[in-house]
Amino acid sequence: MSSSYSYIRKNIRLDCSHKVFFTRDSFSTKNDTLAEILQPHRESRRTKALVFVDEGIVDGNPNLLEEISRYFRAREDNLQLVCPPQFVKGGEQAKNDWSLVEHIWTLLNKHAMCRHSYVIIIGGGAALDLVGFAASTAHRGIRLVRFPTTTLSQGDGGVGVKNGVNYFGKKNWVGTFTVPDAVVNDFSFLHGLPKVQKRAGYVEAIKVALIRDRSFFEFIEENAGQLSSFHNKTLEQVIRKSAALHLDHIASSGDPFEKGSARPLDFGHWVAHKLEQLSSFKICHGDAVAIGLAVDLTYASKVGLVKLKTTQRILALLNKLGFPLYSNLLHELTQDGKQVILEGLEEFREHLGGELTITLIQGIGEGIEVHAMDRKAILHSVDDLQNLHPSLNHS
Repeated sequence: MSSSYSYIRKNIRLDCSHKVFFTRDSFSTKNDTLAEILQPHRESRRTKALVFVDEGIVDGNPNLLEEISRYFRAREDNLQLVCPPQFVKGGEQAKNDWSLVEHIWTLLNKHAMCRHSYVIIIGGGAALDLVGFAASTAHRGIRLVRFPTTTLSQGDGGVGVKNGVNYFGKKNWVGTFTVPDAVVNDFSFLHGLPKVQKRAGYVEAIKVALIRDRSFFEFIEENAGQLSSFHNKTLEQVIRKSAALHLDHIASSGDPFEKGSARPLDFGHWVAHKLEQLSSFKICHGDAVAIGLAVDLTYASKVGLVKLKTTQRILALLNKLGFPLYSNLLHELTQDGKQVILEGLEEFREHLGGELTITLIQGIGEGIEVHAMDRKAILHSVDDLQNLHPSLNHS
């Protein structure tokens, strides 16, 4: 039987350079990192830049706005700061407010920002997501430079290729995949963080170590005491290695824009996303991921994927670093008496595009994908965590 159509097919290959810089005091006039990133692409034209600053970081960096303005004044022959640095809201709640996206678009339009211009965002993960989404959708993509200011964003989300805002009450329902022009991890921003935010990056480092790099897990384990006291050199080593492993996965997995259903970097996240939603984002992402890992690791040992002593070893490390391993919300019920947390599996399947793919481990450094989870075993795992860690309950 002959075909009733014809078609032309060409493979389009994209070669994207993804650069992550590590430095300190980025806006000292003696630091050329940003200036080199913003080198003009067109002869005799200054590079236009619009800088957004997460308002949540200003208390810990009171001179930042003046330092930014001074930095650009010192390089005004090549760089044009189109207006004073603009505040943007941070924290997960900012991603629930669509008007903030429209406000950023309005500023980009007002200052005639084009695809040769740069948007610079300095802030935590939510601010990076918000501004990154607005920039990536204006003119189909304005150049973006991220300055992550938390351990979580420097070691994980800030070096990724995703931008998103929440919609329909669902995390990152609207978003884009865009490789930023550069990511600048300035360790100076980490020094003044509250302890909860400072430790948050550790959990994503543990996560990526568990699925990719046993020796890195052992390094974290051996240095847990120094990490608990936030020893600067050790903390920076963990963030640098975590960023490298996340970047390596994005570049080498063959699916950087997640067209398939496998998302190993989301190990522990199906529970985490649901907990954040159930708590109205009062449970921070780092703590939610720790609880998510605890559930998935307990489940993995219960169904025979991984040895119980391995799960206990990992949970002991999370505990030593100060993370909660249980939340009362794991036992919250729907109106018809079912545990709400199980809805997270269905929402995760939908987010993946139809096929459920959950990353678990069969050993430290050995990630494995499963396409189904025993719901009774999940609930028994939640019960085990409640019984094992009553003093660590996070409600």
